[in-house]
Amino acid sequence: MRKLFLLVVIVMAAITASAQEGIYLGGGISLWRNNDVDKTSFSITPDVGYNLSEKWAVGVELAYAHKGYDGEDAISTNAFALAPYARYSFYENKIVRLFLDMGFGFSTYKEKHAESVNGFEIGVKPGLAVKLNDNFSFITKVGFAGYRDDYYRGEENGFGVGLDGENISIGIEYEF
Repeated sequence: MRKLFLLVVIVMAAITASAQEGIYLGGGISLWRNNDVDKTSFSITPDVGYNLSEKWAVGVELAYAHKGYDGEDAISTNAFALAPYARYSFYENKIVRLFLDMGFGFSTYKEKHAESVNGFEIGVKPGLAVKLNDNFSFITKVGFAGYRDDYYRGEENGFGVGLDGENISIGIEYEF
């Protein structure tokens, strides 16, 4: 899986190296430390896409996440995910754009000394983009509506809608 992840990153880098107008790069990172239970977690989620028109774009999000518990019961978990999507922008003014990312994702995660678990999700993530200048935008996605089965984010399996503050992602996007 690591070789596949590396191959996808190299291909995306090659595509963006010869970027033309309409291609965007984005993503986010997170880092969390809980001293009460000696837990450290982080994730890196690069994103690349192409604007087909003012309303539609297609893209893919890659993800790597790690959770580690220190102490007596030292456990670590590593996860990889690939999530292609179609983005529909339904409102835009000079500064703000509202959109829906509709797609599916495949993930695999492995806890140390355990079998790998493969999962998937299919659904919609509502989002907001705030234009900072001609190239940079602040991006946030809040919630998820759809179906998940053993997806790496650790939420319950099944159908549902979650629009709470615990299910938010924040990042930056650069448009060529």
